[in-house]
Amino acid sequence: MIARILVVAALVALLAGCGGSKQVAPPTTQPKPKPRPKPKPTHREPHKMTKLVVTILDGDQRVRVRGARVKLWGRSGRTDRHGVTTITAPRGRHEVSVSARGYAPVSASVNFQRSRWQTVDVYRPDLQWPLYGATSARTQAPVKIRLRPPFRLVWSRGLGHLIEFPAVVADGYAYIGNARGTVRAISMRSGDFAWTHLTPGFPRMASSPAVAGNEIVYHTMSGGVYVLDRRNGHVEWSWNTGSAIESSPLIVNGIDYFGDARGEMYALDLRTHRLKWRKYLGAKITSSAAISGGRLFIGDYAGRLWALSPGSGATRWVGRVNGKIYGTPAVAGGRVFVPSVAYSLWAFSTSGRRLWSVSTGSYVYSSPAVADGVVCFGAYNGVFYGASAGSGRVLWRVSTGGAISGAAVIVDGVAYVGSFAGRILGVNLHTGRRLLTFPHGEYVPVSGNGARLLFNGFSRIYAVEPRHSKRRRLAH
Repeated sequence: MIARILVVAALVALLAGCGGSKQVAPPTTQPKPKPRPKPKPTHREPHKMTKLVVTILDGDQRVRVRGARVKLWGRSGRTDRHGVTTITAPRGRHEVSVSARGYAPVSASVNFQRSRWQTVDVYRPDLQWPLYGATSARTQAPVKIRLRPPFRLVWSRGLGHLIEFPAVVADGYAYIGNARGTVRAISMRSGDFAWTHLTPGFPRMASSPAVAGNEIVYHTMSGGVYVLDRRNGHVEWSWNTGSAIESSPLIVNGIDYFGDARGEMYALDLRTHRLKWRKYLGAKITSSAAISGGRLFIGDYAGRLWALSPGSGATRWVGRVNGKIYGTPAVAGGRVFVPSVAYSLWAFSTSGRRLWSVSTGSYVYSSPAVADGVVCFGAYNGVFYGASAGSGRVLWRVSTGGAISGAAVIVDGVAYVGSFAGRILGVNLHTGRRLLTFPHGEYVPVSGNGARLLFNGFSRIYAVEPRHSKRRRLAH
């Protein structure tokens, strides 16, 4: 009994000890997060304004243009008599728009970050040479370009192969192809190549390219029509007739008019890449088309001069000469002048009446040039002719020493011709008096712009300007 009591007492003591030794954990408290500081209000810093100075320069003649309206950053100004305007705007790159009387409008991205003084070039359309023949009437005579000999050589560049047809020129660059189908863009100021385009397959090229806005269009003897990006020479698209094309492009309102060796005449819409119309003329065409007075003129190997509707290709009238028409008609003063391989040059009225012809006794491949009442052309007998555009009376004859195949060209009262004698002659348009002999030349002699002419040798191009040139230049 006593033992049982002792056991119970021991258990009670043990339980009391265990309860006393239990430790209670203190309550845990999480630290309160610090309140985030309120963001300071951000105030957008205003643009730092600077007086940006813009000079407008005639890109060809390098003279400053007064009275030009310049727009940038939503603001505008007019250039003073020094060709300068100041517009307050932030530094950086801006789209600058320029308009000036007599000049094509320009919009260019200009960076004012490094310097607040910048120059923008503008160009007069009447001082460009955008297609073969200088004008859409193929007169081979730009009216507003005023450059006469004596000349000095500025630069020259070899083009690797035969140059049968001349460069076209627009906005400071010449575009020219050689017989191997290599097309180049050349700076008129420096002679440097801006780009070179090699036609796939290297087909023969026997025509000039043409400038159409931001594109270059050219034709090849493999039937190709190529459209290039004017900035870099990359092909944008191409088209093919399946027959050789010797017609240089005639582009009017986005339509390229040309003929081919199969006797087809085409109106190709460069915007839609589709034919507007085509017309079978029935004989080989090497002539380029001319347009004037709402009529399209072109010759063929059957000796026919066609007058067509540009809109539909419908025939207006057909005139006949005494042999194949190889060259290109020129239209001026209500008359159409067309060469015949059978030794003659013919004149028709634009309504189709035959007016007169001049016999040479030798092939006339040369396309005529006409200005100031005088029509000029060459023949395979090596004679360069000047005749009255009104009557056909021969005013002068000049011997060149070699057969003449390329077109005549007239610039500022001087008639130019190249020949197989390997030189270019320049004579007074009205008298035939020799004013220039250039020691390189073969086919079509001259193209250019308002500042420089380009003389074409066999495979080399030469840029010349008048010796007395006093163009004002900007200091760089």
